[in-house]
Amino acid sequence: MLPIEECTVGIVGLGLMGGAIAKALKKNCGVAKERLFACDENSETLNAARQADLIGHGWDTSNAAEMLSKCDIVFLCVNPSSVIIFLEKWASFFKSGGIVTDIAGTKGSIAAAAEKFRDDVEFIPGHPMAGAEKSGFANSDLCNFNGKNYILTPIARNKQENIEYLKNIIYRMGFSRISEVTPDEHDQKIAFTSQLCHVIAAALIDCESDTQITRFGGGSFEDLTRIAMLNAPMWTELFIENRSALLKRIDQFEESLEALKSLISNTKACELEKRLTLVRERRAEMSQSK
Repeated sequence: MLPIEECTVGIVGLGLMGGAIAKALKKNCGVAKERLFACDENSETLNAARQADLIGHGWDTSNAAEMLSKCDIVFLCVNPSSVIIFLEKWASFFKSGGIVTDIAGTKGSIAAAAEKFRDDVEFIPGHPMAGAEKSGFANSDLCNFNGKNYILTPIARNKQENIEYLKNIIYRMGFSRISEVTPDEHDQKIAFTSQLCHVIAAALIDCESDTQITRFGGGSFEDLTRIAMLNAPMWTELFIENRSALLKRIDQFEESLEALKSLISNTKACELEKRLTLVRERRAEMSQSK
């Protein structure tokens, strides 16, 4: 592959993450505007990217073939089901010898699609662990990659030199740690660190109707519920797509919640303090693993 600075890169889906990736490629990786393309179903988004001097050209998604044929690297920045639909529709138009990756929050179905994809195109599934509570291209500046994690779930047919090539781009975009795991391990872990957290945040807001309660917030409420400002269609799809792993994590959380509830209800202060101390110690140990 050519150095990233000499590659033509395409972004499919110029929303929050697609916009942030395009900006990181231009700012941190040296991809010139003339070599940075995008396709999106929203013409206003494409116009905004042009006006921001971010992309050299933009296509409506219905005309993706023209963009794909020009791109050495393609980032698929759409939901899991949309990735699969896009691949099925436009598979024959990807440039031979190119690299394709995605950012979808579940990897089982994506990896299966990658296994069946064209032999002359390297599809390496991935998932950047970054985002923002607001969605859309207009908020892509809020999505900061510096110091964040990135997960790759390579498939058996991926070449190691192409994996390393993509990892170099990811590091240059600002990410500080890349983990390589199987698609199943990804979906099991993400069910806990991402999807369960969003379920809990949503449940916290769902159980309180007083919209003025923020006047009593001191930081804890704000920290816990920031992610409740979620993209409802996207997170609905992620919850359902990964429901087997997520439901196990919800059960696991409910068991811990019931245990704490019982200790509080029965005024078992010593036992409660011991459990909270163990929680603090475990969280400290998690922090050290970064």
